[in-house]
Parts: sequence; C-alpha cells; structure tokens
Amino acid sequence: MILDCAHYKDGERQDAAPLTLEEAAERRDDGFIWLGLHDPGPQEMASVADRFGLPDLAVEDAMKAHQRPKLENYEDCYFLVLHTARYLDEREEVEFGEVHVFSGPGYVIVVRHGAASELHPARQRLESHPELLREGPAAAVWAIMDKIVDDYEPVIAGLENDVEEVEVAVFGERDDQTRRIYFLRRELAEFYRAVHPVLQPLDLIVSAEYPHVSSLLREHLRDVTDHVKRLEDAIATQRELLTSILQANLAVISLQQSDIVKQISSWAAIITVPTLIASIYGMNFEHMPELSWQFGYPAALATMFAIGFVLHRILRRAGWL
Repeated sequence: MILDCAHYKDGERQDAAPLTLEEAAERRDDGFIWLGLHDPGPQEMASVADRFGLPDLAVEDAMKAHQRPKLENYEDCYFLVLHTARYLDEREEVEFGEVHVFSGPGYVIVVRHGAASELHPARQRLESHPELLREGPAAAVWAIMDKIVDDYEPVIAGLENDVEEVEVAVFGERDDQTRRIYFLRRELAEFYRAVHPVLQPLDLIVSAEYPHVSSLLREHLRDVTDHVKRLEDAIATQRELLTSILQANLAVISLQQSDIVKQISSWAAIITVPTLIASIYGMNFEHMPELSWQFGYPAALATMFAIGFVLHRILRRAGWL
C-alpha cells in the first residue's frame, strides 16, 4: 500500500495531504516526488512502474525482495537495496527487513518489505532541513540511508549487552552457555551480512561517478560511511569476544566434568576397601582363623570404617571430594 506521496519544491513540501499516483506523475518535472510503498501488490507496483518508467528488472527485484544490498545503475534510474534491522531483546534475535529505492529525474520511490523498516522519521527529518531538501532526490536517498544505519545502533547495543550477560554467566555462575553463544554468533553473522554490503553503495554514491550529488550531500554521506565502518568494527569485536567466551565455556565444562570424574573415582576407591574385605571373608574357607574369633565381625567392620575414613580424609585434602 502507499504510505505517503509528497511533492517537494524549493526545499518545501507542497501539499499536506498525500498525492495520488496520477498527481505525482504530473508533478515530477517540477521539483521531485517522494513516494513510499509498503509490501505493494503486483498491480500496484506495475501501476507505479508504468507512470514513472521504472526498469523492468529492478521492478522484478523489488517485488521478490530477499535481495542483497546493492546499487545498480540503469540508463536513467538508480536502484538501491538496503537491509533494515531491529533487535528483539526478549528473543535475543535480529529481525530484518528490506528497503528498495528507485531514484531518477524528479522522483524517489521507496518500497519497504518487513516490519523493521519505519522510514517516516527520515522524511520528517529531511523536511526540517530545507537546505538539504533543495538538493533533490539525492537528499531523500541520503535521509533513507542515514535512518537505516542509525537504526543499526540499537541492534549492536542489544547484542553487546547479551554478550556481556553470557560472559558473566560463564566466568561468574559457571553455567554452560554453549547454545546461547552459538545463537549469538549466528545473529552477529547475519547482522554483518546486512551492514557490510552498505559500504559499496555508499562509496559509489560519494565517488565522482555520481555528479548530481553535491559536495554538501557528499559530506553527509561520508558521515554515514564512517558510522557503518564503526559498526563493522563493533561487530568484529563482539564476534572475537564470543569466540574467546566459547573457548572459556568449553574449558569450564571440561573442568566441571573433571571434578565429577574425581568425585566418582574417590567414592569408588573408598567403597572398594570394605568390598574387598567382605569378599575375602565371604569365601568361608574351613581354615580361616578369623572365622572362629569372637571379635572377628566387629574387628572387620572397624577396619572397613577406619580405612574408609582415612581414604576420605586424604582425598578431601587433595580436593577430590
């Protein structure tokens, strides 16, 4: 469905109410149109493509979604794909969405897929900066990219918090965190696959290949690039930290298993002594002097207890019990 359709000219929005597709197509040569769509149907997307002359291959990609982040240059249109992300703390999971942007003479068309891609604040922010809005469609592209990259920040913060919790659990509570560690490593890997490819479109837009991008916008886009690189470094740091935590977690598990083996071996050694004595005197041979001794039974019990007690003290001092 259409979320918003606005006409911008001279750094201002010209109509408070959203335009129809027909009105937008008529005004695209005077200023520029910013059209926002969310999960459009085939007919709706075909109608937009027909009125704005969008490339067929790009329209097909925008309908299918599940595209990698990229920037494609068509004859009179640029097609940009970005991944959005938000962190679901209760599930320790990153939810991804997609934003497909068509940018051409007099228009910016944004196709959103998924829930993690609210872009209305980007439009509001750009409308509050007329000096940027006067730059045309390129300014809208910057606002979209800046908003999406800003939304990455809470994601890495949530992942960092969970990594710290795992670290405390491993070194403090000595719990087995193997499953949680692997789950967080997977989320970080998927997040990296969303963040890293954004650098290539940014570098292309900032480069001289896009002369319609002003020096003012290039400065803002370089700031977005720096932000993405900082996020990359943070992701790499958290992945390395998780690797170290995993190794420590395995070491803790190994120590715990070793302690259990020691305890079992100690009790087995203690139990072996009375078992051996009882086995010997349970043979009931005819010529066993102790069998006819009046204090043989209590002496055997006392010997079992004494040896077991001494072994228990020795093993306890050695840290096996």
